[in-house]
Amino acid sequence: MNNPSTKTEIATLLAKVEQVRGSLNATVLGQEQLIGDLLVAILAGGHVLLEGLPGLGKTLLVRSLGQGLGLAFTRIQFTPDLMPTDVTGTTLVDEVGGKRTFRFQPGPIFGGLVLADEINRATPKTQSSLLEAMQEGSVTIAGETHRLPQPFHVIATQNPIELEGTYPLPEAQLDRFLFKLEVRTPSVEAMVRILAGTTSVAIAVASARLAQEDLLRLQHCVREVLCGNHLLQFTAELIAATHPDSEQASEKTRRFVRYGASARAGQAIVLGAKARALLAGRAAVTREDLVAGLLPALRHRVLLGYEAEAVGTRVADLLEDWVQAADRRVR
Repeated sequence: MNNPSTKTEIATLLAKVEQVRGSLNATVLGQEQLIGDLLVAILAGGHVLLEGLPGLGKTLLVRSLGQGLGLAFTRIQFTPDLMPTDVTGTTLVDEVGGKRTFRFQPGPIFGGLVLADEINRATPKTQSSLLEAMQEGSVTIAGETHRLPQPFHVIATQNPIELEGTYPLPEAQLDRFLFKLEVRTPSVEAMVRILAGTTSVAIAVASARLAQEDLLRLQHCVREVLCGNHLLQFTAELIAATHPDSEQASEKTRRFVRYGASARAGQAIVLGAKARALLAGRAAVTREDLVAGLLPALRHRVLLGYEAEAVGTRVADLLEDWVQAADRRVR
């Protein structure tokens, strides 16, 4: 990244990303923070779980994001009767001239940006059909492995208020998502703009700014961003502090947390920080980059106990304890 021509190339690609950001902000009003976190997750090469009320523009946002990044968009509407083959695809039998041949018919998972809509409405068996795709970038049908297109990203949505007829995502599935982001209700000012825009002419979809190879190049550059050993240690100590049986655990952590975060959470924090640094035009991660990604990386990986639910304690309420514990150990 120190080569002048490389710096110019990256600067050009980052300028295109900023154009995508501006287009998305103009298309999906009042969600600037969410859009920024989504771009960080995509540049870090990860998948995202979106949680929010209906009617907040999640589908429009994901479709516009795929269009802006030059990715093929596919949508899977998860329902209780959805089968794994409806997601991954199936093997068909063709009979020509008395001879039978087998042909693989790809499912909607074979996309660049896959929207898994209301993912927790499907049964655990169907949910599990995403595990190999999200982790390995491939699906295996009838003993044959099929590679997915690259880049490949899953953005899943779930509704926090619909409990009847849903199946909670297991920890192994949640851990596959780099970030879990909350889609908040827009402010009154943003709502006025939304009402004005959506009740007049049709909303323009974001135009493509990047090619697939551009995005792959940026994702490779994210890996090259430097992260000092003291920041890696800070992340490791913070992850340890989320475990109630660790010596770093605070009184509130021992009281409210059942299970702490995994090593994959630390990877999400560091990769997210590297993507933030790259977007800011920096070649090295700062502490602020790490802290900005703590909640999106941890809110779905730290399992709270019943007492936390009873008193309304959330992962966000414990973050400061973990940061202070990590600071004490690093210093």
